[in-house]
Amino acid sequence: MTEPRSVDGRSADGLWVDRVHFTRGNRLIIDDLDCTVPAGAVGALLGPNGAGKSTLLHLIAGIERADAGAARFGERDLATMRRRERARLVALAEQEVADAPGLTVAEVVALGRTPHLGAFAGPSERDRAIVARGLEDAGLLDLADRDYGSLSGGERQRVNLARALAQEPELLLLDEPTNHLDIRAQLTMLGLVRELARGGLTVLAALHDLSLAAAHADHVVVLAEGRVVAAGDPHAVLTPELIRDVWGVEASVIGHPATGRPLIAYAGIADSPVASLPVMGPRVQA
Repeated sequence: MTEPRSVDGRSADGLWVDRVHFTRGNRLIIDDLDCTVPAGAVGALLGPNGAGKSTLLHLIAGIERADAGAARFGERDLATMRRRERARLVALAEQEVADAPGLTVAEVVALGRTPHLGAFAGPSERDRAIVARGLEDAGLLDLADRDYGSLSGGERQRVNLARALAQEPELLLLDEPTNHLDIRAQLTMLGLVRELARGGLTVLAALHDLSLAAAHADHVVVLAEGRVVAAGDPHAVLTPELIRDVWGVEASVIGHPATGRPLIAYAGIADSPVASLPVMGPRVQA
């Protein structure tokens, strides 16, 4: 591995996942997986259900511990960091959000400041300003005083993002962030993610919609059966052949008339079964 560089105290080389292996019970979930996401890039994590996307995000975030391998952000080994220290560096917005009985939307978002507070210190003016900015970025200012339990699934998704942003992470992990959202809300959320990356945030988002991933991600990583089978620029990776082999569907890939980014049109289920795909070599650029 080349030595990570540092720019203004921030990790210049982004996320490195190095030969990570993970089993749950007797089931192999992640199989000797390598990938990277450059600093300040949006990486899309793609693959069919059960490919290991959510598990990989959990391993990077420290929610679960790998059997072998390492996940690093720049020079920092995420597995060996103290929980509070890691929570200042990495934020995960989960696909499904638990209930928070009796809390308002603003109070749930404010929980994202917990890693930055002292043991007996209350929130400062800066903490409150960061929470307000997270509410505004996620389009939640009009819901700030609403009971969290009264929200729809899509509204909860936006609260989850705002809470993650309140952590002020350098690495943002998103597990199906467009789940429960209508088309306009999906585009708004991913547009915000793109804007945050332009400001230096590194993002890895698990997504199901290939066209949305191609439209908003700098790089894509495709998983199948816990392995990386393709990674790189969306134009190069998201081919009809790969889509047939990984997802078992026939598709055409065309350029968007306005942006030139790939658009995927599905034609139906492929006649042949999903292929047994080779594992890509180490140091896969995300």
